[in-house]
Parts: sequence; C-alpha cells; structure tokens
Amino acid sequence: MSRRTVLILAVTCAVAVGNIYFPQAIAPLVAAGLHVSPDSAAAVVTATQAGYTAGMVLLVPLGDRLPHRSFLVVLLALTGLALLSAGCAPTLPTLIGAGTLVGLTTVGAQIVGPLAAGLVAADRQGAVIGTLLSGSTGGMLLARTFSGTLGEWLGWRAPYLVAAVLALLLATVLAFAVPTTTPSSRQPYTALLAEPLRLLRTEPDLRRSCFYQATVFAGFSAVWTCLALLLTGPAYGLGAQAVGMIALVGAATMVCTPLAGRLVDRYGPDPVNLVCMLGVLVSAAILTAGARGGALGLISLTLGTLLLDVAMQSGMVANQVRVYALRVDARSRLNTAYMTCAYLGGSAGSWLGTRVWGQAGWWGVCGLVALLAALALARHLLALSKFGERAGADQAPSMLQYSSPTRDTDG
Repeated sequence: MSRRTVLILAVTCAVAVGNIYFPQAIAPLVAAGLHVSPDSAAAVVTATQAGYTAGMVLLVPLGDRLPHRSFLVVLLALTGLALLSAGCAPTLPTLIGAGTLVGLTTVGAQIVGPLAAGLVAADRQGAVIGTLLSGSTGGMLLARTFSGTLGEWLGWRAPYLVAAVLALLLATVLAFAVPTTTPSSRQPYTALLAEPLRLLRTEPDLRRSCFYQATVFAGFSAVWTCLALLLTGPAYGLGAQAVGMIALVGAATMVCTPLAGRLVDRYGPDPVNLVCMLGVLVSAAILTAGARGGALGLISLTLGTLLLDVAMQSGMVANQVRVYALRVDARSRLNTAYMTCAYLGGSAGSWLGTRVWGQAGWWGVCGLVALLAALALARHLLALSKFGERAGADQAPSMLQYSSPTRDTDG
C-alpha cells in the first residue's frame, strides 16, 4: 500500500471521528438558533454518540462480509447525506434524528483499520495503524475548533454543511484511491452480529487486549471528566477555555502514535504495552501535584495529561496490532469486540471519576487512575509469565529428544 493511500485513509479517519465531536462545540449555537434550552440542544451530542455506538455494533462487523472500498464509499455517502439533513433541519427533533444517523454511519475509522491491516505486510502494520490513529486524534482535536469557529462566523448550520461536503468528496476519492479487497467471510448478517461475543470467549489475547484498553481508557476518561471540575473550582478559578488549552497538548500523540507503531513492528505489542502501562502510573503520580493549584499545578496537569494521552494512544496501537493478528478473516468482528469494550471502559471511567471526585477530590481521581493502571499491569505481567512458562515447556520435549539418543548410546 502506497504512502498516498495511507494518507487518504488517515484523512478518512479524521473526518469520520471528527463528525462525532464537532457537534459538542456548537450546542449553544443550536440552542439559540432553534430557540430551545441548552440542555435540550445537548441531546444532539448524545444522539450522535449513541448512534456511533450502535454503528460499531451493527455495521462494523459487515467489514468482513462486504468489500472494504464499496462499504466505505457507501458509509461516507450516507454520512454526507445525514450531515446535509442535519444542516437543513428545521426543528430540534429533526436535528436529533439526523444526528443519530450521522453517528450510526460515521464508523469509517473502524473499517479503515482492518482494511489497512490486510493491505500491508505484518512488519509494517504497527506503523500504519499508528498513522491512522494519528489521523483520528487530529480529527478529534480539530473538529471542535473547526465547528466552533465556523459556527460563530456563519451560524450552527455551517459546520454540518461543510462536513457534508467533505464526506461526499472523500467518498468520491476513496472510490478510486483504495485498492479492491475480497471479503473474508460469507456468514449471514445475524451470525456476524453474534461473532464478536464468541470471539471474546474463544480468544484469550483479545480478552486481555480489551482489558488493557478498557482500564487505561477508563482512567483517561476519569481524568478528563474531572479536570474541568478542578480547573473551574477554587484551586484555580479558571474558565472552561483552560480545559481546551490543556487538551491541545494531546496533539503530541499525532507524532507519538506512528513512532509507537514502528516500535510495535520492531519489538512486538507486549513490550510497548508494558511501557505504556508504566507511563500511565507515572502520569497519575505527576497529576497529583495538580491539586495544589498555582503555576506549578498547571505545569503538572499539562505534563501529566500529555503523558497519559501518549500512553493511552500508544497502548491502543499495540493492542490493535495484537488483535488484528489473531484472525485475518475476522478483523472487523475482532475490532467490534475490542472497540466496544474500550468505549464501555471509557464510559465507566467517567462515571467512576465523578463519584470519586465527590468523595475524595482530585487526589482520589489520581488514585483511581493508578489503581486501574495497576490492574492492567498485573494482568499483563501474568500473561507474560504464562507465556514464558509455555515457551519453556515447548523447549523441554525438544531437549529431551536431543539428549535421549546420547543416553541410549552411553548405555
């Protein structure tokens, strides 16, 4: 696969992921434009995210049943039409319905990963997956800025309409730029839907990859959910813009994830996972200093969130390389199981974080992150020890066979 194709697929990830996040920045503009309350307008964001979750469960497994290029083109075309409908929506219920369809169909990033893994050699998968994840991160970070700025200039409909044009243009480009692939499965749709659960039962490496990402992403979500409470509270007394400024440090992961991918290609997923889990533990320790407030506290929060972001995203590269290698004929179904577990972990982390914050404040949130990282690390060390035991057991018979003739001769 050429670098140009990798770049186009990374842009696809950015556009697809950005469609989930850009409505967050224009919710107040929607409220003013449609003459509804801000709480009611926020339902558009919720509907888009709910649609995305449903799309991962209902549509992503079809990536093993349908040709990737055709599937991506259709998904992006449907997303473009849904965005166009949202931009022209006359009422809030219509906008909520269109937003749900946007979320449901904008799962292209979850199709691109298995597609790319099948188009490159095994020793390049990490680097390519890291580049695609860099695109997803860029889409997530830039989407809010893009929609907020454009919405202030031209109104809340403009971001939807521009995003619709981007999706439709990208669908046209992909129709010519992406190589054709042969579907890996002929199973009926109902069987494909049930397959992720079966794979979770039968693939131990899938289960541990899901556990790693769910725990680390839970800690990540807990920190970012509670960071706004810390910065706007008495320790700092800052506005919500401060959270956005600190969030920009996450742009560093756009550089780090391709590097992490190359390290996975060279050393394998397990060593990279180990370093990432240790990185999360160190980030929890650095973040605790943020409770003090002041300039040193802000520096600690910036450095801690940067390390946490890099560790979480780099660990995702390692996990996805491991997962895609399990069954080349079921990569989309494997990805469905993996990403669903990751998002469930993130949701649980946000819920846990707010409750720990209410009981123990920022120190408690940092302790929660450390505990979650320690659980992932303990599970990882257990897996490594079992792997070492199996390797030793596999070598023992061959050594015995090699020495037996000597003993027989000596006798």
